Amino acid sequence: MEENNNQKLDQSVPKEPQAENPYKLLDLKLTPVEKSAAGIPAVLAAFADLIEEKTLIRGTKALFKMNQVGGFDCPSCAWPDPDDERSPVGEYCENGAKALAEEATTKRVTPEFFKNNSVYDLSQLSDYEIGKMGRLTDPMYLRPGGTHYEPISWEGAFQKIAEQLNALESPHQAAFYTSGRTSNEASFVYQLFAKELGTNNMPDCSNMCHETSGSALRPTIGIGKGTVKLDDFYESELIVIIGHNPGTNAPRMMSALEKAKRMAPKSLQSIPCPKQG
Repeated sequence: MEENNNQKLDQSVPKEPQAENPYKLLDLKLTPVEKSAAGIPAVLAAFADLIEEKTLIRGTKALFKMNQVGGFDCPSCAWPDPDDERSPVGEYCENGAKALAEEATTKRVTPEFFKNNSVYDLSQLSDYEIGKMGRLTDPMYLRPGGTHYEPISWEGAFQKIAEQLNALESPHQAAFYTSGRTSNEASFVYQLFAKELGTNNMPDCSNMCHETSGSALRPTIGIGKGTVKLDDFYESELIVIIGHNPGTNAPRMMSALEKAKRMAPKSLQSIPCPKQG
């Protein structure tokens, strides 16, 4: 069942919204370090996310297709899918399940919500709180000098975009950004539109988030990304893990580490610190 979010936030004297949402630490807890990672507790946590987003049935069906042959890639990370062994039950981690639950949520943010809450009211929420409100049901438009977003038709939205693009002195004054959540098909059509306009200014999440890594890797090894396959990982003689804990930061890597340890004698090195898994 879909849930419309028409919640009215605390109202206050109209003020100018800040450029960025507030930084909040929500419900942080200090607990003992767990002795295991993944497994049944992780599966239960995944289903808890689906229940919270009110998408248990639809979300569960999607989880069984995520990172599977003939399915779709997880929107949460870029860990490669193994060619030979994939878990038919859960080829994903808790963060992947959270990302899918938020995408498949049945919570809806309708125009009534924006009618009840000004831009300033929304600016007082954290990014996390805004994301938990639900999915937009209509295109929304903020008029110059306006205090509230207003619904607009798709035709009206495209018309306003066209007006801005046609007013540019050069197509290169426009930038077409996409996120990691954009599907390959949508990205393909989007870049065709940008090229038809006459520009290749298309920064994406890889460019914006990983440019620093690429800048260092290119002069070092000649390419700005990884050069190995999972098979190379399995057959390596030494694996050094520095600065992160796969059990919590990269759970899908745990399966690869387990297989690598089985296939050949090697040393798995990591930084000495309490960690899960």
